[in-house]
Amino acid sequence: MSDLLERLRGRGWRLTSQRRVVAEVLDGEHVHLTADEVHARAAARLPEISRATVYNTLGELVTLGEVLEVATDGRAKRYDPNAHRAHQHLVCSGCGAIRDVHPHGDPLAALPAAERFGFAVTTAEVTYRGLCPDCRDRGHRDGRDGRRT
Repeated sequence: MSDLLERLRGRGWRLTSQRRVVAEVLDGEHVHLTADEVHARAAARLPEISRATVYNTLGELVTLGEVLEVATDGRAKRYDPNAHRAHQHLVCSGCGAIRDVHPHGDPLAALPAAERFGFAVTTAEVTYRGLCPDCRDRGHRDGRDGRRT
């Protein structure tokens, strides 16, 4: 059983066949799927699942704190089941691929007291951006440096 399914079962969350297939689709490392991608993969396993059910289930999982909603650069929201281990994201500015990263150190410590403007800062979200190997390779083959315009 997947980690997400185990956590949901442990919370007593009713696992209908639709909810279960959504949780199964979200299982794995570096999973950052859009709602439409979750629906497509869920429908491949359970053809009768509706888009509304997928959206509602994702909303419930976010509300429960079992899945993170990740938004980058105005692209479609993505859903990350790695909600219980502190991590940051590495995002490809070409294709939008996202990877979980676990840098060492405290990102809160990087913000000097003078830059906190009196805020009681409790969390920090750091997003690293660059080009993934595929986008870099495409840029080199095309004679470009890989930057998007």
